[in-house]
Formats: sequence, C-alpha cells, structure tokens
Amino acid sequence: MNINLTLVMQAVAFAAFIWFTARFVWPHLMRAIDERQKTIADGLAAGEQGRQNLATAEKRAGESLAEAKAKASEIVALGEKFKSETIEQAKRDAKAEADRIVAAAKAEIAQEAARAREALRNQVAELAVAGAAKILKREVDAKAHADLLREIQQQL
Repeated sequence: MNINLTLVMQAVAFAAFIWFTARFVWPHLMRAIDERQKTIADGLAAGEQGRQNLATAEKRAGESLAEAKAKASEIVALGEKFKSETIEQAKRDAKAEADRIVAAAKAEIAQEAARAREALRNQVAELAVAGAAKILKREVDAKAHADLLREIQQQL
C-alpha cells in the first residue's frame, strides 16, 4: 500500500473537518440538545405538577360537595323543624282562639238565658196579676202589691 500525498491530504482534510466540527458545530448541537432536554424535563415536571393539582382539586371538590350536601341536609332539617314548630304554634293559637270563642259563646248564651228567664218571670208575673185580676173581678194595683210580685218572681 502506497501512502501518497492524496491519502495525507485526505487525512489532513478529515482532521480539519473534525477540528472544525468540534470547534464550531458540536457546541451548538450540544447546547440545542441540552435546551431540548431541559424543555422536555420542564414539560414532564409541569405535567406531573398538573396531575397533582388535578388530584388535589378533585379531592377539594369532593370535600366541598360533601360539605355542601351536609349543609343542605342541615338546612332541610332546620326547615322541617321550623315547619313543624310553625304548625304546632298555629294549632295552639287556633285552639286558644276556639276556646276563647267557645267561652264567649257560653257567656253570651248564659246571659241570653238569664234575660229569657227574667223576661219569662216578668211575663208569668203579669199573667198571674192578670189572672188574679180576673179572679177578683177588679184591677189589682201593681204598685201597691210590688212586694207580692217580687216574691212571686223570686219563687219562679
């Protein structure tokens, strides 16, 4: 094998190419690769952080939903209790009003009965006087016999 000038020149050209690539091209390529690796790593970290945030948000949403359901149940229970209390109070008020009306009606009935008895006594007394007048065939003086009439009324 002959080592001639062509082979040496090719070796020199190859060495110059390697030096040029290592000096000017390789650092740019390594910097681009490092930046790309950093971008990918940041993206993966952001994705993992996003998953963690999603899990945390889902957990908080579940807790909030459970809390909202508990509050809703509490509000419904309070509403039912208030409704029951209101109904019971209305029943008590209606019963008290009915008792008052019944008592007033009984008092009015007692007054009417007393007036009717008094009117009946007066009518009976007048009939007794009229009957006595017919029996005696004369007019009886009501003023003169007032004590007698009052006594008759008391007996009736």
